[in-house]
Amino acid sequence: MHRAGRLTFPDSSQSLQCPWERAYQDHRRKVQDAQPLVDTRAPLTRSHLHLKLKKLKLEEERLAVIGRDNRLLLEKVSCIMGTRGQADSRSNCTHRR
Repeated sequence: MHRAGRLTFPDSSQSLQCPWERAYQDHRRKVQDAQPLVDTRAPLTRSHLHLKLKKLKLEEERLAVIGRDNRLLLEKVSCIMGTRGQADSRSNCTHRR
């Protein structure tokens, strides 16, 4: 494969060049000087997409329910531990048929 020759006139007659030839030479110079550029960075993540507010709210509600249940269980266990373990002679059970 051979290289194409210069399309411009010799250096002594550069003032005689057509405007399109000057534009073409500028273009060729820019293409020759162009550096390769590949963007390998990850795309920017938007904060409203990264931070899931609904998920955080549901997790907070779930933890609130667990905390309330734990407090109720602790009260029941402390009440049981406070008694002497006496049997209840009066049963409040109702028999069903």
